Amino acid sequence: MDGAEGRCLMPETLTSRYAIYYTPAPEHPLTVAARTWLGRDAFAPGTSTAAANEAAFISEPRRYGFHATIKAPFRLKEGASVEALERALRGFAAKTQACPIGPMRIDLIGGFFALVPAHPLPTLRGFASRLVEEFDHFRAPMDGDDLKRRMNSELDEVEMTNLVTWGYPYVSDRFRFHMTLTNRIPEEGRAAMRGRLESIFQPYLSEDYHIDALSLFVQEHRNADFVVRSQFALKTGAILKAAV
Repeated sequence: MDGAEGRCLMPETLTSRYAIYYTPAPEHPLTVAARTWLGRDAFAPGTSTAAANEAAFISEPRRYGFHATIKAPFRLKEGASVEALERALRGFAAKTQACPIGPMRIDLIGGFFALVPAHPLPTLRGFASRLVEEFDHFRAPMDGDDLKRRMNSELDEVEMTNLVTWGYPYVSDRFRFHMTLTNRIPEEGRAAMRGRLESIFQPYLSEDYHIDALSLFVQEHRNADFVVRSQFALKTGAILKAAV
């Protein structure tokens, strides 16, 4: 499928936010495991699985959908359209090689659990930085409310500068590839949570993963869930999924 053919376009509003994420294909076993764990399918808006977990543990990753952030959520600047953004993503994918991730492992980052590369790869940071810069001209500047929400005492000077410049603190040398699985977990509950996650995800983590597609997620308004609008295969530029 290409362009708007074969899909139901979501309404574009001033409150809509878009994000460029990596997520495996909807039928991939890791995606299926994450869908069961989070109790929601980002590829199928409005659906939920019967095995939804406790909201206190998974509310944030559930809302954002299973993903790794490449370009963080942003509103479109005045004069930009989501169709133009998709055309640019299609062109980027057509000329860009898939980026290796390698096997993954479960790790604790700032109190929350996530999937991270088993071995750090500098190519991931370069890939993400290139995309962040190339697509920043679609992003509207952050307003005062957004900045206040993002600013906190945990950000250092470099991260604050990144936030103002790129709309997200963790870019360039502060970027760390991760696929979030939980909210922040109290220290006394972390061992048990790690055991639960390992029982679910460990069978799928030894694969040689690649960023082989870029997914455009959309959030209609601040309290809505993020869903997949379209997905573009790297090197070929083909839309793998345009379902929403």
